[in-house]
Amino acid sequence: MSQKQMKEAFISNLNGTSVLEITQGLCLPAFCILCRGLLIISLQHLWSFSYTWRTQFFIDFVVLVVPLMIALTILSSFVFLELLIIIICGAGLLYQIYQKRTCYARLPVQKILEKFLQVSLESEYNPTISCYRVSNSVFVAIAILAVDFPLFPRRFAKTELYGTGAMDFGVGGLVFGSAMVCPEIRRKYMEGSGFYHLLKSLYSVWPLIILGVGRLVAIKSIDYQEHLTEYGVHWNFFFTVIFVKLVTTMLFIVFPLNKSWIVAISITVLYQLTLDLTPLKRLILYGTDGSGTRVGLLNANREGIISTLGYVAIHMAGVQTGLYVFRNRTHIKDWIKVACCLLLVSISLFISLYMVQVKVEAVSRRMANLAFCMWIVASSLIFLSCLLLTDIILSFAKFLIKGALVPCSWKLIQSPSSNKKHSELLVLKAERKESSPCLITALNRNQLIFFLLSNVTTGLINLMIDTLHSSTLWAFFLLYIYMFTNCLIIYVLYLQGKTVKLW
Repeated sequence: MSQKQMKEAFISNLNGTSVLEITQGLCLPAFCILCRGLLIISLQHLWSFSYTWRTQFFIDFVVLVVPLMIALTILSSFVFLELLIIIICGAGLLYQIYQKRTCYARLPVQKILEKFLQVSLESEYNPTISCYRVSNSVFVAIAILAVDFPLFPRRFAKTELYGTGAMDFGVGGLVFGSAMVCPEIRRKYMEGSGFYHLLKSLYSVWPLIILGVGRLVAIKSIDYQEHLTEYGVHWNFFFTVIFVKLVTTMLFIVFPLNKSWIVAISITVLYQLTLDLTPLKRLILYGTDGSGTRVGLLNANREGIISTLGYVAIHMAGVQTGLYVFRNRTHIKDWIKVACCLLLVSISLFISLYMVQVKVEAVSRRMANLAFCMWIVASSLIFLSCLLLTDIILSFAKFLIKGALVPCSWKLIQSPSSNKKHSELLVLKAERKESSPCLITALNRNQLIFFLLSNVTTGLINLMIDTLHSSTLWAFFLLYIYMFTNCLIIYVLYLQGKTVKLW
């Protein structure tokens, strides 16, 4: 076998891992973000540690990125143990902050919690959704390179036909995350005619068309390894995003935004019925002639073209979630209700997923079937609820320390003091300090550049290095340098105020 054939075989015919293991892994970034916030509060206010943008980047990278790298590679068999260690570290930091609190030092914890529930919040954007999108982007960036090395467990790679792999969630999570911040949600209403919005969508996807065609030309010209059954011969993720963008724009012309969940359910159910009752499933798996032919545009790209229906449904579910999460709320107790609601919905979806897998069909990323859509949405909601709960815990820690500020988190606009003038001064002080450097904000503002940079550097490393025969230590070193360099480039772009947006 040639080097290309060996690399293609290395990432093919895989069956994934359990839903439980992936769910455990999804909780890890949330608690890393919590520990990072608690550590910043401790350094600033308890240990009087002053730091520059270099030390802030180092803290963010070590606390947010490195644990995820370790969990996906050298400690992949001990994800729950790593999660437990991080939770214990967070609990220790929170206890220390509570013991050295500068507000309500003489009140019992019950009274402090009562006052905390009355606190109002202010944020220019929802930190939970930003953290969701950044965490998923970091995971995808790690996985697309690590999967080519033996230190990355095969069970985390993309599945061949049925099963749940960690990388399968990464793709669906990107679609769900982008849906939560789509232009329709930010506008909250549709102005102008439907034809105008369709033209606007067509114009907005031209960068994606360039990227999709560019990736196709680059892959074919250098004879780079491909996982053929992922999208097909010519199709790639950029083309899927284009299709999803255009189709959902047309759907929003007909259906109101707050009915997106009905559209999502209708698409997935009808699509699954079509798979079961028509030859569509056979077409996806074996082509029009039943022998796996790749002759013709449809046969060549059948997985990518047909599976976009599932991603449209995921996008619509993400829009409904975004509408709910972005609803105007100011009190902590309201956000606790949101977190509990998301958690209950995700648990209900996981129970339904089990029944669908038993009675209908197992999860299939290749077809993006009903079970796959349910799994992506359920996992995304439990991830969001976990991030919300950790954000609330972090807000409680900030509540205990006068003047405590953490980048990319909620700002408390009600001071523990009853003095209104002091409360207003605290807000102004917070607004001045909120501009401090932050890796989360940097990645959130330039996710497209980060994704492209990760893909390009992954390709270069694969062309220069024999990834299949690399030792664990060498592979992890390369992965570390790769992530450190990409994150640093995005961080520097953020410091220079440069942002790239598609729409």
